[in-house]
Amino acid sequence: MVTTSEVMQPNLFENSFNNESVHPALNALHEKVQQLRQAIRRHDELYYNRSRPEISDAAYDKLFRELQELEKQNPDLVTPDSPTQRVGGTPLAQFSKVTHEFPLLSLDSEMDEEGVLAFDQRVRRELDVDQVSYSAEPKYDGLSVELTYENGLFVRGATRGDGLIGEDVTHNLRTIRTLPLQLREGGTHPSHLVVRGEVFMKLQDFHTLNRRLTEQGEEPFANPRNASSGTLRQLDPAISATRPLTITCYDFMSPGAGRPSTHFEAVTCLEAWGLPIPQFR
Repeated sequence: MVTTSEVMQPNLFENSFNNESVHPALNALHEKVQQLRQAIRRHDELYYNRSRPEISDAAYDKLFRELQELEKQNPDLVTPDSPTQRVGGTPLAQFSKVTHEFPLLSLDSEMDEEGVLAFDQRVRRELDVDQVSYSAEPKYDGLSVELTYENGLFVRGATRGDGLIGEDVTHNLRTIRTLPLQLREGGTHPSHLVVRGEVFMKLQDFHTLNRRLTEQGEEPFANPRNASSGTLRQLDPAISATRPLTITCYDFMSPGAGRPSTHFEAVTCLEAWGLPIPQFR
């Protein structure tokens, strides 16, 4: 249905219904938007996940502004997975509850060599093998989250909560530049994918944030974990977007889909799909 205001302010999309000659221009515009999005996603991954930027900040900003302007002029082209849609909407009144599809169980910790050796013996005994290969990776002190992707698009994110029920923090997770809103194209990811990750703040970024808060006359955070928690549970995503959260992903589940036989293979799959993983190699 075309409203009066739309008739008064026609655009390419309205004209396309009455003038077939517009279709080539419409297709070219759509292709240009897709090219910009792909370029921005690629540079995001290179900058935030690989620390190997290929263009200057000014060149990146130019790409981003060009995409913003095209989407502003043609709102029908805006999609939830566009890089411009990381921050949006009004502040929430409260968080909604989310029942986890798979329980987020806690892990046991061992703080000394004796405990680690006892763990190794227990694993070998229960598996009835003489040797076991381990994947070792850093322990990030942050907050566990569950990410849900449908057909490659990020649709929901939740905190761990009590392991069975968490809080919906999708709006804040979308602001994390290291988290892809769309999985890598051409990947073999399941259509329904549940990913486990850890949201945290790097020490240098934490100190920078606290200096800024102090200069603004605000109370600084006690430690990086508190800063991560306070930011992830911020009701206003615009505030969360100004704070340097990052994320690493370490496991996934998918009902009805096959599962890798080792943790290393699972993490390798996550990396192939464009998700940030622990730097353990």
